[in-house]
Amino acid sequence: MSDPMLYPLTFTPVLRDYLWGGRRLETLFGRRLPPGIIAESWEISGHPSGSTVAEAGYWQGQPLPAIQEALGERLVGARGGWALARRKFPLLIKLLDARQDLSVQVHPDDAYALAHENGELGKTEMWYVLHADEGTELIRGLQPGVDRQMFLRAVAEGTLPALLRREPVRAGQVFDVPAGTVHALLAGAVVAEIQQNSDATYRIYDWGRVGADGRPRPLHIEKALEVIDFAGRGGQSVPCLLQDGAGLRRVEVVRNRYFVVETLHMDAGARFPAACDGATLEVWGCVAGRAAVEWEGGTVPLPAVRFALLPAALGAFAVTALEPCTCLRTYLPEA
Repeated sequence: MSDPMLYPLTFTPVLRDYLWGGRRLETLFGRRLPPGIIAESWEISGHPSGSTVAEAGYWQGQPLPAIQEALGERLVGARGGWALARRKFPLLIKLLDARQDLSVQVHPDDAYALAHENGELGKTEMWYVLHADEGTELIRGLQPGVDRQMFLRAVAEGTLPALLRREPVRAGQVFDVPAGTVHALLAGAVVAEIQQNSDATYRIYDWGRVGADGRPRPLHIEKALEVIDFAGRGGQSVPCLLQDGAGLRRVEVVRNRYFVVETLHMDAGARFPAACDGATLEVWGCVAGRAAVEWEGGTVPLPAVRFALLPAALGAFAVTALEPCTCLRTYLPEA
């Protein structure tokens, strides 16, 4: 008999109304949204700025930090011991709708953030592109040869955009964004973001915009200069084919010290059996089509775009494609 405290958890998202957002989580994916701008939907979050609350089952109405406090290693797994020690959930899962260009920014690594941001962690992240208008680009990194002096001069002269490396965007692409990488989503992109549980962000350039108060939003140039990886030491993940057959193509697309992300492209009826054996939690998100997570206690539907958190002690489970679908599978790596 299954433990009523251990089941695939879904959460009520926390919504953010930053000025660059839009309404495409509603128009593209049928989300019911309140009136106004919706820039971000925090799907699974234990961050103090916005913790998601369980939708159903034993933990219904409880925020994720309280569930972690109660379940401990049974939720995050043995690989998440560092998260338990810090009383932080290890991941943060978001959807972002860029109706306008986001500010150009950079995130610190753990060492810098812990020293300068009141115990906040650093922020390594990745994007899976859900939708991109024709001609959409994003910014990831600097042009070759840009150093600290060139960067600082461009900031002073207002010519920073010329030093930024732009990449074209299309649905289904994956972008790895290690801490220290200068980056920005630009207008036209809708992405799923998987990241460290952190909100440490240093804004570098904001396209001449003003905030709701009519004033330019603050920049964080001094801190940014201390964390930008001018040498490109952060590196990028190399995709690795893990499985191809029986209606399922599985690829590891991102691996770093904080999380591993796989994409699974599944034909209708394809089934992927696995188990949460206590080593790590898993987060499953259906980003196209329809899937379902099955375990001893029942079935949780995963329409696009929806995420479920599988506790590390859940045991055997399977993901089944109810129609052709694409899923993201995220888990914590071995040390």
